[in-house]
Amino acid sequence: MNNQPETTEITIGKATIKDLSQIKSLGTTSYKQYAEVIGNEHWAVMERNLNNDEMLRTMLNKATCFVARNIDQIVGMAFLLPSGNTVDVYEADWCSVRLVAVHPDFRGKQIAKTLTKACIEQAIVSGEKIMALHTSTMMPAAVSLYENLGFKKLKDIGSRFGQPYFLYTLNLSF
Repeated sequence: MNNQPETTEITIGKATIKDLSQIKSLGTTSYKQYAEVIGNEHWAVMERNLNNDEMLRTMLNKATCFVARNIDQIVGMAFLLPSGNTVDVYEADWCSVRLVAVHPDFRGKQIAKTLTKACIEQAIVSGEKIMALHTSTMMPAAVSLYENLGFKKLKDIGSRFGQPYFLYTLNLSF
């Protein structure tokens, strides 16, 4: 992608397994901004995870992956994992948001917010009660987004990639 997108007609939809290569590319391109902060060794692990076909295929099969497209190019993504798919620090009865990413050329267009809201809306429709996610102080834009959407910091979950990470939850029962 060039630095100036030809068009910014963004549409939101759901990814399929056919989108795997674009999802991998977007993850790496989007998260690469943290490489310098976390260092080469941690970046190598993060990059390997972002390109892990088996993990991403499993996520695509278990989760709803909302994507933002600019024509046929995926420029944003967010995975909604339903409850019952306990991952690491999440309770079994919590759904979770994972791998929110926006291509650098498309930042500042409310794409992450729109995708996260799509996850929240889908979780509510599905009858989920608590939504969880984890993020880090190295991601101030993400922290701000989640807090503005009503997520509350629940606890410190220790260091990941050499950075402090925190667990956030959102009560979906109104």
